[in-house]
Amino acid sequence: MADEDDREETFTIGALADEFAITTRAIRFYEARGLISPRREGTSRIYSRRDRVRLILILRGKNLGFTLEDIAEYLALYDVDPTQRAQTELLLAKLEDAISDLNGKRADIDRSLRDLKELRAKCIDFLKASRAEAMGGRASRS
Repeated sequence: MADEDDREETFTIGALADEFAITTRAIRFYEARGLISPRREGTSRIYSRRDRVRLILILRGKNLGFTLEDIAEYLALYDVDPTQRAQTELLLAKLEDAISDLNGKRADIDRSLRDLKELRAKCIDFLKASRAEAMGGRASRS
C-alpha cells in the first residue's frame, strides 16, 4: 500500500490563485487554452506539481510580454524534449525578439521625452516672457 508521503502533492484552484495573486478565472482561462490540465474529482479541479510549474512558466512568460501562443509553443516543447535543447533555442529566439522590440520602444520613449521636455521648456519661456511683459507694462503705467 502506498504511504501518504508517496502521494503527489496537489493543489486546489483557490490555493494556486492565492499563491500567485491571480484570479481563479485566469487559471480556468489557461486551462481552457490547454496550457494546464488539472484532473477532476467530482466538480473540483485538482492541480498537480506539473500544473503548478506550468502556471509559473505561463505567468513568467506573460510578465515578459510573451503571447499565450508563444507560451503554448514553449510548453509543448517542454513536454516532448527531455534535453530541453529545442525549448531553450525557442526561448532564446523569443528573448532576442523581445529585447529588440523593447529597445525600439525605448528609442521611441526617449524621442517622446525629448519632444515633451522641449515643449515644456518653450511653455516655461513663454510664460516667463508674458509675466515680464505684464510687469513691464505695469511699470510704464506708473
